[in-house]
Amino acid sequence: MRYRKFGSLDFEVSVLSLGIHRSLLANSDKSIEMIRYAIDHNVNYIDLGYPFMEYEQLVALVNKALRDYREKVKIAVTLPISLMNYPSDFDYYLRRQLQLLQTNRIDFCILGEFNREILPKAYELNIFHHVDDAIKSGQIDKIGFSFHDEFRFLRDTIEAYDKWSFCQFQLSFMDADHHPGISGIKYAAQRGLAVVVTRPFKGGRLLNPPESIVKIWESSQKSRSIAEWCMRWVWNHPEISTVVVEMSDIKQVLENVALADFAEPNNLTVSELIFLDQIKNAYMKLRPINCAACY
Repeated sequence: MRYRKFGSLDFEVSVLSLGIHRSLLANSDKSIEMIRYAIDHNVNYIDLGYPFMEYEQLVALVNKALRDYREKVKIAVTLPISLMNYPSDFDYYLRRQLQLLQTNRIDFCILGEFNREILPKAYELNIFHHVDDAIKSGQIDKIGFSFHDEFRFLRDTIEAYDKWSFCQFQLSFMDADHHPGISGIKYAAQRGLAVVVTRPFKGGRLLNPPESIVKIWESSQKSRSIAEWCMRWVWNHPEISTVVVEMSDIKQVLENVALADFAEPNNLTVSELIFLDQIKNAYMKLRPINCAACY
């Protein structure tokens, strides 16, 4: 496993992080084994994801997996501003997360998901005042935010609060210029924030390309899987601290941990970057409107 500095914090994060998802509930015993296996192979950051349906069962599963393992990892949880309607809702969601995790302190708390509409709502609900109180009381260790919108709104979000430690973006090679793209990642890193990336495969869509795209992949002189190309592209950027990948079994953990051995900044050559641009352009001809949910 390779590690990178987590922004300006005194923490070295594994370049590969584990994302928790609902399908893990299909076989709890195997999922617990998988989580422990990932930690045994030096994954030290777990993202519990957005608190959707079955979230309580997922956290209970993670709690079981982390027995005797808790000190080996940092856990990131999300407080969903979009679901908050009153100032008191922040404290409600924070208490709920603390209770579910059976702890009195959250390692990394993500305010999600910021965009041009959520930032005004955060001001309206006095969210940052509540965050200050939670940090002072020790309930939150480090605070960050997830973001999906144009770059100019990212600047506004970063400047809105002076205690951000990290940020989280959806990013694949399809998103270099998109919401907020590489320019956003560079800007956040320059401001001292750790950059966490999710959805490097666009929710798995890039791993199952249409036939016309398959032919381009097969034309490469490199014997790499699509997953390796996707991960190498993200890791190619030194501003990125870690990539959160949803894994379902030990085989996937092994494959991704092996890929992490290539997680050097600037690991791709110019010709390899051009090849990925060809793939991107081919996709864009199929669906000219870029979106994190597409492809």
